Amino acid sequence: MISRRGLLAAMLASAALPACGEVMTSSPRPKLRGDDRGAGKAAPGQKPAVTTDAEALVQAAKLTGTVGFVLMDAKTGAVLEGREAGTALPPASVTKAVTALYALEKLGSGRRFVTRLLATGPIQGGVIQGDLVLAGGGDATLQTDQLGDLAARLAKRGVKGVSGRLLYWEGALPYAAHIAADQPDQVGYNPALSGLNLNFNRVHFEWKKAGADWSVAMDARGERFIPQVSMVGMKVASRETPLYTYKGGASREDWTVASGALGKGGSRWLPVRLTGLYTTEVFRTLAKAQGVTLPEGQAVQALPRSDELARVESEALPEVLRGMLRWSTNITAECSGLSASGAGSIAASGQAMTAWVRQSFAVGASFADHSGLGGASRISAQDMAQILLRAARDGRGLKPILRDVGMKDAQGKVIKGHPVKVMAKSGTLNFVSALAGYITPPGGREMIFAIFTGDPARRDAVPVSARENPPGSEAWISRSRKLQGQLISRWASLYA
Repeated sequence: MISRRGLLAAMLASAALPACGEVMTSSPRPKLRGDDRGAGKAAPGQKPAVTTDAEALVQAAKLTGTVGFVLMDAKTGAVLEGREAGTALPPASVTKAVTALYALEKLGSGRRFVTRLLATGPIQGGVIQGDLVLAGGGDATLQTDQLGDLAARLAKRGVKGVSGRLLYWEGALPYAAHIAADQPDQVGYNPALSGLNLNFNRVHFEWKKAGADWSVAMDARGERFIPQVSMVGMKVASRETPLYTYKGGASREDWTVASGALGKGGSRWLPVRLTGLYTTEVFRTLAKAQGVTLPEGQAVQALPRSDELARVESEALPEVLRGMLRWSTNITAECSGLSASGAGSIAASGQAMTAWVRQSFAVGASFADHSGLGGASRISAQDMAQILLRAARDGRGLKPILRDVGMKDAQGKVIKGHPVKVMAKSGTLNFVSALAGYITPPGGREMIFAIFTGDPARRDAVPVSARENPPGSEAWISRSRKLQGQLISRWASLYA
């Protein structure tokens, strides 16, 4: 039995769940069903490779809620198998595959997100005669090391200081205090966002036992730089629960953490709400290390007339989206979608993408955001498969940036050298699990699939404070992922 302290410590560490479902190494071989329409027939003298009935797999999974799936021939669009295929369910992070298509069409594959340093006056004697502006361009992937390189480029221009102010501009995208309102304060996958972001808008919290107390540190670490952060504070409180408390202000953020969960030491990333101020403080610290002394940052609503001194650029959009699909970074999805729509809020941007999807693919999906973190989005397995089918036929660039999630054994380990490729996107919420993509066997029939499992009522019944790791959710998701793997194993064996 896990102790209360152990459970709290596990929640504190906020370990990420696996990105994809389990896949069996081999399939059972019962008698063929009559509706398999001859699929899997063997040559004379050979035994057919037959797989377990799909409905039997669903029943064995013992999932509450709804299980919907569809399997299509990628060439003809013919439906090979389906169950509750028209039932709309939350897609979770499978939404990001749609967001990738949306961003690629609206922004173009050559788009890069740029963060710039601007000066309102000339450099004289190493001093900018005016203000220095840190201007964000909506880059969700900006990291501390890149910001350090930007500070180094400023120093290389001979800058030692400014006669005016250090300003920051985050107006390239609308500000949002969080992606979804129905998540606990401390989850790092639900940060604020704006046009100026850093480290996926997370701060690194580290603690160590020091006698009868704990020492704590807040930093914005990268691989080469570990600048300390002072505008986000942490205090250890003598209690068991709540795990965290949060209080935000105009110029700082303050957390407390329950001493009963800390143990001897550990670390985790916490979300940041004051995104522009956080990025600017870190830049100021990095600039000081380069010999550039700057005043405290101030927000500016509109960019002043200025000249560019230095910049850092993101990777090209397909690579940004490839990282989003691989690591399922919610902030990348929201920034990409907001940049594509030009809307004034996440909700309005989700509506814009919904209209685009309906017009482009003739499906009835509805999206509340671009990441799938909010539970209000809905799409059926049939509609998701139709989007994937049309995207592949039209060469819209999605399939090349999807991750090969691989065929896996019963322990969830990738079967190295397996000939079948599964290019897909997974998604997980409490009591919601989804997987959709392409099954590509060597020299055989390529297939498109979408598997959505969900119990939205059970998810909605979980109190917000408990949504980081509610009782029963992990086991439910594990069974769903095992089912996904079993279905893929069945389809690869039976139809390929």
